[in-house]
Amino acid sequence: MNLQEPSASAAERAFAVRDRLPPGGLFADQHWRVGPSPFAIGEAMVREFETLGRVLLQFYRAINLLHRQGLAGQQPAWVAELLDQGKPDSLLALQRDIAFKNEMPRVIRPDCLWTEDGIAITELDSVPGGIGLTAWLNSVYSTFGDGVVGGQAGMFEGFTSIFGSAPKIHAVISDESSPYRPEMEWLARQLGGRLEVHDATFGSPRDGEAVYRFFELFDLKNVPASAELFEAARQKRIRFTPPPKPMFEEKLLFALLWNRNLRAFWRRELGESFLQRLLKLVPYTWVMDPAPLPPHGAIPELNLTEWGQLKSLSQRERNLILKVSGYSEEAWGARGVYFGSDLSTAEWSEAVERALDAFPRSPYVLQRYHKPRLVDSSFFDFEKQTVIPMPGRVRLCPYYFVEGEGDALRTRLGGILATICPADKKIIHGMRDAVLVPCVA
Repeated sequence: MNLQEPSASAAERAFAVRDRLPPGGLFADQHWRVGPSPFAIGEAMVREFETLGRVLLQFYRAINLLHRQGLAGQQPAWVAELLDQGKPDSLLALQRDIAFKNEMPRVIRPDCLWTEDGIAITELDSVPGGIGLTAWLNSVYSTFGDGVVGGQAGMFEGFTSIFGSAPKIHAVISDESSPYRPEMEWLARQLGGRLEVHDATFGSPRDGEAVYRFFELFDLKNVPASAELFEAARQKRIRFTPPPKPMFEEKLLFALLWNRNLRAFWRRELGESFLQRLLKLVPYTWVMDPAPLPPHGAIPELNLTEWGQLKSLSQRERNLILKVSGYSEEAWGARGVYFGSDLSTAEWSEAVERALDAFPRSPYVLQRYHKPRLVDSSFFDFEKQTVIPMPGRVRLCPYYFVEGEGDALRTRLGGILATICPADKKIIHGMRDAVLVPCVA
């Protein structure tokens, strides 16, 4: 039945979605509100996302080159020093190993807020959750007749394409990432045995097989088999992604994009068109480096002469997001994120101090907050048996899968997950009162 027909009520749609949830759900101990329909983003926005993957892949390639050239003295040394800061020598040695020289993350997921001026990309995630969830949503809503972005099989095909001809894919999931294990187990069942899901003790893939790293690099002490997996990948005995390169897990990459000292590099490696597109989409971002400026110097855009002056900004002036950059247990989900205008002066001052103190170990970034626009959405209340309108704010997460090798790398858009939170929520994430649906044009 095509549930877009008038005979298909919102209730029928909502019950059909709920009834198709796998036993145990898709996230451990987490739920969301069921929307009776996908989220419509319009043809122009779909075209924006269809071409964005290529831009983001080129940005990752440029970051990789910038780091290498920084180590070799061909770019400012501070770039590589900043990206390597706080990381153990063993992990830095892997990042610099010739075996991983040109390796890129094979899944790229930007977090995009839909503002009055279009989308604002607040960060990139190279170890994202939601792959199985978005595959499930696309699959379910497609059977209702909805033309979801990526199609019914786009997430499945995209995910498997990144492993080439490997006969078996092993997803290794840490305890830290265990809330996402149910969605990966569901995905494994759909792939008919090609994908197997393991805990952090698994370290014995066969030669020629593939491993999907579903754990953050800051968490290696809790992944007993990581050294075995890294060595097998270094010897090219297995396909392994994302590579053990912590620079790709840093949010400060966007601060490097905005740094004027690197503008010539970005223009050369991205091209003027890609550079201007990124500068339009990425909010201005700063690294919270407490190193003193000369008395006549100032932090660009903010006109502050030292970071401590952030504390004295009025609540209206604190339209800023403060968040840990990476290599920290606080660097994923909504943890380690502070919205300046939503905090008291004392709370904001404490967050600024925490960021400055953490710089040698885990740098923080400051980012302009671009307020998401209000959108119309709704969810089905199963207790009241009715549709509840919910004006909200939306985060759009397209999933790009990187297939091919070397210069022939290409991105494929598998689907777009919409997370719609109630309008009074400042930070958008997959909370219990959020609506999670796939996107259509």
